[in-house]
Amino acid sequence: MGSILRFRKLCFLEPVKCSDLSEKKASIKFDDEKKSFEIPKIENKDKGLLEEKKRKKRPNKEWRCIDSCCWVIGYICTIWWLLLFLFHCLPANLPGLKVPEPPGTRLQREGLTALHPVVMVPGIVTGGLELWEGRPCSEGLFRRRLWGGSFTEIFRRPMCWLEHLSLDNETGLDPPGIRVRAVPGLVAADYFAPGYFVWAILIENLARIGYEGKNMYMAAYDWRLSFQNTEFRDQTLSRLKSKIELMYVTNGNKKVVVVPHSMGVIYFLHFLKWVEAPPPMGGGGDPGWCAKHIKAIMNIGPAFLGVPKAVGNILSAESKDVAFIRAMAPGLLDSEILGLQTLQHVMRVSRTWDSVISLIPKGGETIWGNLDWSPEEHQVCDSAKKKYQQAFDNNGNNSDSRTRFQIQEPTKYGRIISFGKLVSDLPSSQLPTLDSKKQEFMRNHSTSNSNAACRGVWTEYDEMSRENIRRIAENKAYTMKSLLDLLRVIAPKMMKRAEAHFSHGIAENLDDPKYNHYKYWSNPLETKLPDAPDMEIYCLYGVGIPTERSYVYKQSPSVRCNSIPFQIDSSADGSDNSCLKGGVYFVDGDESVPVLSAGYMCAKGWRGKTRFNPSGISTYTREYKHKAPANFLEGRGSESGAHVDIMGNVALIEDVLRVAAGASGSELGRDRIYSDIMKMSKKINIRL
Repeated sequence: MGSILRFRKLCFLEPVKCSDLSEKKASIKFDDEKKSFEIPKIENKDKGLLEEKKRKKRPNKEWRCIDSCCWVIGYICTIWWLLLFLFHCLPANLPGLKVPEPPGTRLQREGLTALHPVVMVPGIVTGGLELWEGRPCSEGLFRRRLWGGSFTEIFRRPMCWLEHLSLDNETGLDPPGIRVRAVPGLVAADYFAPGYFVWAILIENLARIGYEGKNMYMAAYDWRLSFQNTEFRDQTLSRLKSKIELMYVTNGNKKVVVVPHSMGVIYFLHFLKWVEAPPPMGGGGDPGWCAKHIKAIMNIGPAFLGVPKAVGNILSAESKDVAFIRAMAPGLLDSEILGLQTLQHVMRVSRTWDSVISLIPKGGETIWGNLDWSPEEHQVCDSAKKKYQQAFDNNGNNSDSRTRFQIQEPTKYGRIISFGKLVSDLPSSQLPTLDSKKQEFMRNHSTSNSNAACRGVWTEYDEMSRENIRRIAENKAYTMKSLLDLLRVIAPKMMKRAEAHFSHGIAENLDDPKYNHYKYWSNPLETKLPDAPDMEIYCLYGVGIPTERSYVYKQSPSVRCNSIPFQIDSSADGSDNSCLKGGVYFVDGDESVPVLSAGYMCAKGWRGKTRFNPSGISTYTREYKHKAPANFLEGRGSESGAHVDIMGNVALIEDVLRVAAGASGSELGRDRIYSDIMKMSKKINIRL
C-alpha cells in the first residue's frame, strides 16, 4: 500500500517522470509475494534530463513587499549604528557633539547633597514583569522577563507569551497555573527595553548627589491589576508603607519625597487614602501618617483625570499610531492572508487588565465637555497662528486682528467618539440621542457573531449581533456621559469587573460614608487629600505636543476573521489649520496626557483650601515646553516634553533633585506655565 501512495505522489508532483518512463516502456509489475508494486529504477541520464526540465520550468522569485520592508529596516539600522560609531569615535569637543553636563554633576558642585529619601512609583506598561509559574509552553522561562527587557519571547512563542500576560477574565487575578509578578528593585523600570531609558537618567543623577539603595527605592507593582488587588494578591501597598516608614527612621527622621509617573500618580493617590484607612480595607495608619512621613509628591506626567486614548484602546485596540499604520499599509493588521489578527490579540489580552479602566476620563461632561462645549474649544492648532495669537494676548490690544487668527467654529472636543467626520461638527440638535430603550436593547439582544475558523481570537464583540453594532454606529456621537454606557455594552465583563474597583464621577458630598470605599480612592474628584498642611504636591508635565483628545470612527470592513467592528477613520482630515488629523482631534499635551488631565487639579481643584484639599496642601504647576532633539545623535533629547522622554528632561531632573535636597516649591519659583491650563480651568464649573 505504501508503494502505491508513493507512486501517486511521484506522478502528481513530477508528471514528466511518468511520461519519460512510458516512452521507454518501463513496466510496473505487481509482486504477489511482497504484495506491492515494483517500480523500475530511473537511469542517471533520465534523472539529469528531468532536473534540467524542472529548472527551466521553475519561475523566477518575485520581489515582495516584505522584502522591501526588510531591506529598508536593514538600511536604517546600519546607518544608525554607523552614526553611533562615528559619534563615539569623533572628538567630543567638535561643535554639536559636546555632551551637556549632567544636572546632578552641576548641582553636586554647587553643594547639593542627598537629604530626603526618594520613592519612585512607575506607571502603566513601563515596569518589568517576570514569570514564577506557567504552563508547559513556558518551559525554561522561570524568573525570566515576559514584559520589559528584550521581548525575545514574543518572537519565539507569541501565543504562549500572550497567554501568560493575560489575567482571568472573571476575577482580574491570576489564571489557574500562572503566576506573573513585578520585577523588584531599581531595575524594574530603569530601562523599558535595551537602550530605551525610563527612570535610568533620573536614578543616575540622584546618585551623583549621594543617593543609593538605602535612601532610594522603586515601588514596583503589577500594573495590570486594579490598585486594591495589588494589595490583595501581593501586599504591595503594605510593603510600600513599611518601606517608607523604614526609610524615614533610617535617614534621621527625614520625610520622603515621592516621585510617581503617569498611572503611578493615581496609584499613589489611592495609597494616600489606603494608608490612613482602617483595616481590613485600609492600611491602618493613623490620620497623621502622611503628614509625618511625606514631604512632597512630585507627579510626573500625571493622568489625574484620565486619558481619552484609553477609550480607543477599549473600543478598537487603537491609537493614532495604529490608525497611521492602517493608512500606510491597508490590511496589514487585519489581513486574512497573513492571519495575524494583531489587534484582536491585543484587545483580548488588554481587556483582562483592570488598570486600563483606571485611565478612562473622569469627571464626565463637567470636565470633558458635552456635545456643544469643551474647555479646549478654542484650541489653536496651527503653530503660526498660535504664536500670533499669544503675542496679542500678551499685549492685550488689537482684538479685531486677533479674532481673524482664531478658528471660526469651535472644535467640539466633548464628542469623544464621533461616527463620521460630518457628525463631529454637526449641531447637537441634528444628532440622535442614545435613549434608555436603545441602551436596553443593546444590552439584552446579543447573539454570537464569531466565525468558527477564528474562535482562537475571541473578543467580547463576538457576542454582539450585527444589529447591535449597527445601532451603536447610528447613535453617531458619544460624550463621556454616554460613553460609559457604550463601554458597558461592548465590554460588559471588563466593565463589570473593573467598575467594582474604580469610579469616574464627581462627588456631591465627600462626607458621605460611601466614599470610604476603595473604588473612589484613585479619583481626585471623589476623594479628599490627607490632612497634611506642610506637604507639597507638584504637577510636572510636558506641553507643546499634539495629544489625542477625541476620535472620528467608522465601521470596519466586513472581513471573515475581523471581530472588531469599529476603527478610527484615518481618512478624516480637517483643513490646514484644523486640529483633526487622520481621524484624531488633537489638543496640547505631552503626546499621551492632555494638559487638562495633567494640570487641572494643581491649577484649580486643589489650589488653596477646597473640599478636595481641606487642609490646604500647597500645589505647584510646573510645565516643560517640548523641544525636539536637533539631530539623531542627541537621542531622545534633553529638553523633551514627551510623556516618557520627559524623564530625561534636564530641567525636570533639576527640579526633582532640588526638592529631594530640601528645597520648597517657592524656592523653585512656584508655578511655571506655558499652556492655557488656567483659562481651561476657569471654564470648568465645579463646586470647590
